[in-house]
This record gives sequence, C-alpha cells and structure tokens, in this order.
Amino acid sequence: MLMSAKEYEESLRQYKPKVFVDGRRVESVVDDPAFRPGVNAVGLTYDYALRPEYAPIMTATQNSTGELVNRFVHINTSSGDLLNKLEAVRLVCQETGCAQRYLTHDALNAIHQVSARIDDAKGTTEHREKFAAYLHDVQKRDLTLGIAMTDAKGDRSKRPHEQGNIDAYVHVTHRDGKGIRISGTKAIVTGAPYMHEFLVMPCRNMSKEDADFAVCCAVPVDAEGITIVARPAGRPGEKASLFSNKYGQSTGVVIFENVFVPWDKVFYADEWEHTGYMTYNYATHHRHSCIGARAGFGDLLIGAGALMCEANGFDPGEEHHLRDQMVELIKITEGFYACGVAASVYATEDIPAQSFVPDPVFSNIGKLLLATQIYDMHKIAHYVSGGLIVALPGPDEDHNPETAAKLSDVLRANPNIPYDKRIETARFIEDLTASYQGGWYSVISLHGGGSPEAMKREIYRNYPLGSKVQLVERLLDRGLTNDSDRTITQNTQAGKCCTQGCTVPGAPVMVDLPNSPSKA
Repeated sequence: MLMSAKEYEESLRQYKPKVFVDGRRVESVVDDPAFRPGVNAVGLTYDYALRPEYAPIMTATQNSTGELVNRFVHINTSSGDLLNKLEAVRLVCQETGCAQRYLTHDALNAIHQVSARIDDAKGTTEHREKFAAYLHDVQKRDLTLGIAMTDAKGDRSKRPHEQGNIDAYVHVTHRDGKGIRISGTKAIVTGAPYMHEFLVMPCRNMSKEDADFAVCCAVPVDAEGITIVARPAGRPGEKASLFSNKYGQSTGVVIFENVFVPWDKVFYADEWEHTGYMTYNYATHHRHSCIGARAGFGDLLIGAGALMCEANGFDPGEEHHLRDQMVELIKITEGFYACGVAASVYATEDIPAQSFVPDPVFSNIGKLLLATQIYDMHKIAHYVSGGLIVALPGPDEDHNPETAAKLSDVLRANPNIPYDKRIETARFIEDLTASYQGGWYSVISLHGGGSPEAMKREIYRNYPLGSKVQLVERLLDRGLTNDSDRTITQNTQAGKCCTQGCTVPGAPVMVDLPNSPSKA
C-alpha cells in the first residue's frame, strides 16, 4: 500500500519513542515544531509516489511479489532500476534539499545481498527467507527505516572488543530461544525521531574477536530500552530561513539498553566474516544515492544563483565573469551526477541475490567529487549573489513602518524585480549556504556516507589498475605481465565495454519523463 504524507504522519502517531531535543522530552514527534521540517521532507517521498507525473520513477514493481511499491523500499533488479532511483533521489532533493528516505533503500539492498551470501556459505535458505518476509512487510506498510549504522566508536585506535566502554559499539548481550538483546550506541542516525523502525547494522569489518558486535537486525523506534537524543530538523520557526523552516533533517544519537529483538527480526548475529561485505555494499549503494541528493541541492543553487544575478541587474550571458561562475557550478553538479549515471549503466549483478549493485569506482568517484566540491558550490553561489545575502537586515524590518519603505526603495536593483523578491532570493541563498543550515549541508556532504579517505580507498581497491599496467606492458612487449609475484597487476577486470552490452540481463532502462529531474 502506498501511503500519502498525511497517512505517514498518522502512522507515526502509533509510535511512542523516547526522544529528547534541546534538553526536553518530546511528547509527540509529529506535532513538535522542532521536527516538522524533517517530517515534511520524508512526507514528500510519499506524496510524489502518488503523483501521476512522478510515479514512473517514484514507484517500482517488486520482482518477488509483483506488487507496486515506493522506489525507496525497492530491491534493484536492473541497471534501469538504479538509474530511476538516482533520478528519484534527485527529484525529491530538488524540493527538500535532503529527503532522507533513500537511506532506507540503500540498507535494504545491502541486507538483501548479505542474506543471500550467508545462505550460500551455509547451504541454507533461512536468511533469504527471513529477510524477504521482513522486506515484504516493509513494502506492504510503506515504512521509512532509520539506518543505525555509525557507532560511537570510542577510541578509534582500538577494535570494538578492545574498547574501555563496550557500549561504544552496539553488541549482543544475551541470546535465548526467543531472540537476542542488544546494547550500545549509534552516534549518527538520520531522521531518527520520525522513523518507523531502525535497521541496526555494523559499521566496519569485524574480526572473530568482535563477533558479538557483528549484528544486523530491525527494531521499532519505540522498543523498550531505546533513547533518542536528537537535534532539530532544519531551522524551524526562524523567519529568515525561507527554505529550512519548511524542509530539514534531524539526526539523533540512539542509545540501546538491553533492547530485545525477536529472531525473526535478526538478519544475522555473530557472522563476523560477512560484515565487511555488507558494509562495503551499503556504502556503494548509499554513495550512489548521495550523488542524486547533492545534484538536487546543486539544482537549487543553480536556480537561486541565476535568479540573484537577474535581481542584481546582471545577465550572466553578457557578464562573462558571472557566466564563467555559473558554468562552473553547472559543471560540478552535472559532473558528479554523470558519475552516478555511469555507476548505474556499468552496474553489476549480484548473482546470489539476483539484484544489481552500482559500479563501486564510479559511485565513489561521484561521491568524492561532491564531498570535496561542496565548498566550491557554496563559494560560487556567494560570488554570483554578492554580499547582500549576509548583510541584509532581519525580516522583521520588512514590515517595520519606520524602515520598510526606505529599504524597499534603496535596496532595489533590477527595476523589473520588486524589492521583496530580490530579498527573498538573497535570504534563500543565505539559508542554503551561509547559515547554520548551510554549514550542515557542507559537513553532511563531506562526511555523509563515509569520509573522503574511505572513498579514496574504495576507488583504489576496486579500480582495475592491473589492466592498465598490462596494457602498457603489452605495448612495450616486456613480457612481465604474467609474473605472479607482481601484486600490482592482480587487480584486473575486463574493459568497460563488451560484445553483449553492459546491462544484460538487467535490460530495462530509465523511465523517460518529459521533465526529468536532471532537466527540470
């Protein structure tokens, strides 16, 4: 069943999570102003799936059931699915800045893969069947899941089992015939207060000694023993925050204290050998999604920058220094988005899971580009806008009878653009780039989905450097490429083109919308 935003809000009323924000206990997440921008942002992913013009990319037919489901709870079965997901993320983030629910998609796809891998290793079907039952319930109820992955970590030089405070990582404390109990802390959970359930996942590759920390399970947000300590979503209630008082994102520290999880919601426990596989695959899915998210944010900056140029009385086509800056902003946005498209086109099929995974090299390059260029995007927005975006009087002066008329007269630039419209655009850009919220977008772009160092490692680990070495060795006719002692030539793979095409058997391609998000 596809829910609407209103139905999503009503569904949250069925949960009573223990949530704190700004030093106070929250009685109703849905009704608390501190979280309203976050609820609005997630709600959009529900309403857009119901709009006929967006349904082709915002919904999908689930292969295992034949049911129509929201794109963000769908398991990808083709390259086309990945392209549609990328466009769907860009679409909702054009409106909200960050719609958050795409993390649900990324985690479900990763757990789907690792469930198949564990079964293949053990010669069973238990993990596939257990996760499939959970997945279908999530799809039927159209849930939004919070991804409880990043542990508090404690002393970063020590492994989980070596920590002085064992609760720096979530771990299993008890097992019996009914289920397990878990304790520990997840430090960064996107949208934590207004999720339906948490997917608890390990955040790193575990060793045998860390087996108690190798746990993946699902728990309701209001399960006994869970405490959420959150920050407000966006800038609710601030008059100058023309964007982030409507849309925003809360994050929460989630503390688990002896939380019971029944076995049917435990996707694995103790299988430490598979933690790295799931972590890497989740990171690939999520970095691919982040590309679409920040492309949507880039669209906002491009549009606002062009409006600000016009309001200031300039045509970027005639003012070459402004044109160059706008082109640079376009190049950055579409450059990293192109990596997301390439990652979709060159996706590979996970045969045991019968699902598709974005190419890890292009996914990580795209995420690395946006992570390191987000500050350039902000700088360009500042350059083309002028200093007015941070020098304006507060919005209360717009209605002050002693100042409003004069300000309206002297702070007008383009005679065709009213003062209030120029000021709205300036405050919009301030909100996105030069406010607390702007700083948040910078940090979440830099570190969300892993640090730049993590992406560099993945690029080097997955890139077929050996194939390039073999190319040069062949041209030089040195005869050294078959030397088994040369480790650098071991990372090889076929080229990025082949006789059978890149998406076989995942042939379905991206839905062609008249006004696709990348063109809108």
